[in-house]
Amino acid sequence: MKLLISTALPTRWGPAEISAYGERENDESPYLCLAFGQVDPSKPVMVRVHSECFTGDVFGSRKCECGDQLDMSCKQLAIESGVLIYARQEGRGIGLVNKLKAYKLQDQGLDTAQANEQLGFPIDMRTYEKVAFILKDMGIKDIRLMTNNPDKLEALEEAGFNIVERIPVQAESCTFNMAYLRTKRDVMGHLLDLEE
Repeated sequence: MKLLISTALPTRWGPAEISAYGERENDESPYLCLAFGQVDPSKPVMVRVHSECFTGDVFGSRKCECGDQLDMSCKQLAIESGVLIYARQEGRGIGLVNKLKAYKLQDQGLDTAQANEQLGFPIDMRTYEKVAFILKDMGIKDIRLMTNNPDKLEALEEAGFNIVERIPVQAESCTFNMAYLRTKRDVMGHLLDLEE
C-alpha cells in the first residue's frame, strides 16, 4: 500500500485534506483519509475508522446507523482537527452485493450475524492493517479513537498505537435498526447503550 494522492477538499463539515491510499496507481477502491484542520501528530489525535457502508453513507439507509455515525464523526473531527479513515470494507468485508443478499435474509427473519453466516461468511471479516499503515504514514502514535467496536480498539493496540481515549459514536436508534443494534451489542460485543 502507498499514498497515491493528497489534495484539499472543502466539505460541509469544514476544510479537509483528502488522501487516497492503494495497492496500485489506479486502485479503484482506495482507502481514503480525511484530515480536518491542522492535525498535530505530536499530540493524541482524534480518529474515526469508518467502514464503508454505501447504503447508509450515500442513501441514508435506516437499516443501520452508519450514515449518521459518519456525519456525527466528521462534525466532531472538524472541530477537533482529527482524522477520518474511510476503510473500503463494505458489509463488514463481504462486499455490497453480498450485503444486499444479507439484507434479504434479514427481511426473512435472520439477524445480521446469522445472515452473514448463512451466506458462508464469518460475522465480521474486517482487518485493520491498511488503517494502521495510513496512521503510521501520518506519524500518528497516540489516538483518541471514536468507536463502539472493541475489535477496532484491540486491532490498533496490537498494531502498536496508544489508545488514550475511546469516544463513543452512538446515533439514535429507530424502528428499522433496533434489531441490528441489539445484534451488534449482544453478538458482536459493541459498546452500545440502547434505550429499549
